[in-house]
Amino acid sequence: MKDTTKKAVLAGGSGFLGTALAERLNASGWQVVVLTRNPDAYKGRARAVAWNGQSSGDWESELDGAATLVNLTGKSVNSRPTRANRREILSSRVDSVKVLGEAVRKCAHPPDTWIQASSLAIYGNTGENLCLESAPPATGYPADVCSAWEDALKASTGPGMRPVVLRIGIVLGRDGGALPFLATLVKWGLGGTVGNGKQWFSWLHVDDMVRIFLAVLENKEYRGTYNVAAPNAVRNRDLMRTLRALLKRPWSPPAPVPAVWLGSWLLGTDPKLALTGRRCLPRRLTEAGFEFIHTDLETALRDLLRQEA
Repeated sequence: MKDTTKKAVLAGGSGFLGTALAERLNASGWQVVVLTRNPDAYKGRARAVAWNGQSSGDWESELDGAATLVNLTGKSVNSRPTRANRREILSSRVDSVKVLGEAVRKCAHPPDTWIQASSLAIYGNTGENLCLESAPPATGYPADVCSAWEDALKASTGPGMRPVVLRIGIVLGRDGGALPFLATLVKWGLGGTVGNGKQWFSWLHVDDMVRIFLAVLENKEYRGTYNVAAPNAVRNRDLMRTLRALLKRPWSPPAPVPAVWLGSWLLGTDPKLALTGRRCLPRRLTEAGFEFIHTDLETALRDLLRQEA
């Protein structure tokens, strides 16, 4: 039987992360409601309720009396870097926070906790610099999007509410995220080093991602902003070499920058996702006592690729 005092509302929870989180919460005795644009198509372990991320509606009643609001809403950054796409990436994030804030203010019993997804991209392309939570935000796209996203949360949380911002790295899972795409490239013989290969890749196994959400949900000591990535970032060249070895593919020629730009356009994605990077440490998570299960990239990939097979 589900504990009625443990109700979590996942806004934008029908995607890769939301589906994994809903399954774990459901197994842990939580009531889970997913706010999604297409509830009829939802196949996860939660009750789906319609919303559009922009305006009020019947979905607002789900927040009244809920213990936690988790907001994962946002258009995927894995799209061509056109002006229209960038505008939609920004508006989908900021507008959803604002409309959720308006709904929270109407609640007689608002959620105690608001967990807001953000991104390590707020630090920009950091080169060799090591980023802790105390590092200042960068400027320019996509860092400005992340800053606006987080600023919207500050203006939307109600008095007494516990806000938690999770700046999430590149989550690896068998059913979504970056891994299926990267594995496909390697299988096609396109698994060479991208650019100079020195860019840092701050990664996270999906199981640890879900465990972090659960820890934040159930431990009220978590508050504020956290970097969410495994403690051991790797460079792009090491990532691609590891994937080739695990998938039993031979050496592949490196992809020079012009080829990455052309290939990204043909594939409908943003080349900067592969050409830029950041090396971030989850300092506040480790200080809070969170213990990662997956700290070695090869071991994590072996686990996920075995599940995939």
